[in-house]
Amino acid sequence: MNIYKQIFKVIKKYDTIVIARHIGADPDALSSQFALKEIILKTFPNKKVYAVGNPASRFKFFGNNEKIDNIDTTKGLLIVLDTPDIKRIDGVSLNNFEYVIKMDHHPIIDKYANIELIDEDSCSTSQLILEFIFNNKIEINKEIGEKIYLGIVGDTDRFLHDYTSSKTFSLVTRLLEETNIDFTSLYKVLYQRPISEIRFEGYIYQNLILTENGVAYIKITDRKLKEFGVDSAAAGNMINDLKFVNEIIVWVFLTEDIKSNLIRANIRSVGPYINDVATKFGGGGHKYASGVKLKTWDDSDKLINELDELVKNYKN
Repeated sequence: MNIYKQIFKVIKKYDTIVIARHIGADPDALSSQFALKEIILKTFPNKKVYAVGNPASRFKFFGNNEKIDNIDTTKGLLIVLDTPDIKRIDGVSLNNFEYVIKMDHHPIIDKYANIELIDEDSCSTSQLILEFIFNNKIEINKEIGEKIYLGIVGDTDRFLHDYTSSKTFSLVTRLLEETNIDFTSLYKVLYQRPISEIRFEGYIYQNLILTENGVAYIKITDRKLKEFGVDSAAAGNMINDLKFVNEIIVWVFLTEDIKSNLIRANIRSVGPYINDVATKFGGGGHKYASGVKLKTWDDSDKLINELDELVKNYKN
């Protein structure tokens, strides 16, 4: 029995199912979470299925997260998506469930589930959900198809990232053929934005610092975010725009988050692998796209120095 069929068999067994994802949810985490919820309810209408985690106001299209404070989950199933480490699971504790399934495409940090489906060659967790659908011959509707497509587009940055494979294109082609979704109109969900963000992007370009070795970075304070009327999530989402700048090998957006009392570091690379550095600072991610939560600006300087040394060694 392949792992997708094994997961389906476990889902079939449980009446109460909670689907979780990582804190600071991105389109892939949200799309896989809400698509899987709809798939389970469509296949098993009598099951109680909850999608948990702090709301992601920027991506309301995907759905609304739920509270399960008064729900007994001790005999229930927890499915954790797109989350390699325990500390980044949003909204639940593993100890409150009888059985745990993990589905992810990031490098392994923690092994915490009874079944772990980890595929680092997959472009996204949304792709894994699509493979789950096709392997179990589940009928897919337009609403589910739209969510999965947006998750794949979001995590591959419109199929530009290196981990977009021929398999990705093959699966997406089948998705489009079976759902007939209007994929061009869906791009507005991810990419349409207010003029304030465009002006802020101009500020980033003008104030970006570039080291001799090719590490570009910018420190974005809460005061600056308020000045331009943007939030930390919107600032972080702008990072992929620097991928095709000749002089930049690694780049970092350091964004102050007053509510959480931390600094979010979004890191990207077109050269050396950066996930080991991210892990060293308590974060993680992919070889070319990682993130870290830092406590102080001094910590951000240490991170930049570490990345600069990494690039220096890579060039030599």
